Amino acid sequence: MTIEELGQFDGKEGRAVYVAVSGTIYDVSASPLWKEGNHVDAHQAGKDLTEELKEAPHVRSVIERFPVVGKLETPAATSKKETGGLPLLSIIIIVFVLILLIATFLI
Repeated sequence: MTIEELGQFDGKEGRAVYVAVSGTIYDVSASPLWKEGNHVDAHQAGKDLTEELKEAPHVRSVIERFPVVGKLETPAATSKKETGGLPLLSIIIIVFVLILLIATFLI
């Protein structure tokens, strides 16, 4: 799931309440402490809370008790899918053909 997709699970208007921590997405909808996607006026659902959890007054194992619903895609993983272009071998072949053409016209 991308960070944009995660943002749709913000707990507002009856939507599910998801948060990400260290690349894992948890469904915290069942927790009364996450009503309307807000956790004690300190954290909002639909976000990656990895850094925020480091400063939380409770241990990480509290969030790990909730059901895992997916993995958060990293920007690097997303960009790999979107990149295109020619493979290295194709570029080498094109350069070789260009060299042959130039050499043919010079002789």
